[in-house]
Amino acid sequence: MSLPAKLAEVVDDFASLTPRDRLELLLEFADELPELPARYGEHPELLERVPECQSPLFLAVEVDSGPQARVDLFFSAPREAPTTRGFAGILHAGLDGESAETVLGVSATVLDDLKLAEVVSPLRMRGMASMLRRIQGQVRAAQAG
Repeated sequence: MSLPAKLAEVVDDFASLTPRDRLELLLEFADELPELPARYGEHPELLERVPECQSPLFLAVEVDSGPQARVDLFFSAPREAPTTRGFAGILHAGLDGESAETVLGVSATVLDDLKLAEVVSPLRMRGMASMLRRIQGQVRAAQAG
């Protein structure tokens, strides 16, 4: 399956840059990550921790029951963890508002296409892969019932 247009644009932006500029763009995504809505900020127990991330990262996925099963993504990551926030920002920018089918169709190989492995550690890349797996797991769980 091809990438959703928003995520494909993000991938193209990263792939067209030098390694140094990729790191700068990652930091821009960290700054653009939306704050949690009050329903999660006041009830952090509703968020799922992603323990594979080096820094504390929590996420929630909402899937509506409409014909397109829209997916909404919510992340909590400290500002002191810009790489983790950046990864969350990329996933938010590329997948938030997409259909469940589209989100489930995204392959983990998209992470290689971002070409971030040249500028961040393999451990951090595993954290981002875990974020994607957990998002897809929550979408599957929501669809199952």
